[in-house]
Amino acid sequence: MSERISIIVPVYNERATIAQVIDRLLTIALPAPREIIVVNDGSRDGTREALDALAGRSADLAIVHLDVNRGKGYAVRRGFAQAAGTIVAIQDADLELDPAQLAGLVAPILARETDVVYGSRFLGGRPAAPAVTIAANLALTWLTNALYGSALTDMETCYKIMRREVARSLDLSAERFEIEPEITAKLLLAGHRILELPVTFSPRSRAAGKKIGWRDGLLAVRVLIRCRRSTPRSSR
Repeated sequence: MSERISIIVPVYNERATIAQVIDRLLTIALPAPREIIVVNDGSRDGTREALDALAGRSADLAIVHLDVNRGKGYAVRRGFAQAAGTIVAIQDADLELDPAQLAGLVAPILARETDVVYGSRFLGGRPAAPAVTIAANLALTWLTNALYGSALTDMETCYKIMRREVARSLDLSAERFEIEPEITAKLLLAGHRILELPVTFSPRSRAAGKKIGWRDGLLAVRVLIRCRRSTPRSSR
């Protein structure tokens, strides 16, 4: 089977950046053919209209509109279910992460070196983010490593890339931002090796549209603990 990369873009109220993200995803160089699946999660700020203006631009672009906001987790799961590619990748719609980095992240999977790659924002040094944001990310990553015996540096990264069959085997149920710890926990419990590669990002503030908050951090802790208690670790 020939390789194809399915890029899932969950989007909620990102009218200012979504067209730029789609343009980048359509034009960047990638080492395999692509499809872009945008899941508009009930946006109410004009994102739907911005996406409709892009409809038909490329056969590689599919746009799914949800009438009700369900959360990033649901949007990601919807994208995974629709993906036709052999590799799935998640791309946020806020331009914190340059889509051009995807080419390097998918390369080890295409080379059959691993089935899962994470883009770590911490491998290249301290990112330009508020101290409280860095502390929260490091704390959640530390808890992940403590519970699952892993050695990750960035559990919460958006850039989670894996074989499609791996993604679909995880039996995901998250609705909101807890999709990040749920994916990680279930990958580790299934015995998958997660290869981390450095990425750069330009963090934005809540005033600029950042949506994740402290309640999501508490939910992430609950998900990590629940998954560890409920599922035996694979000996794979």
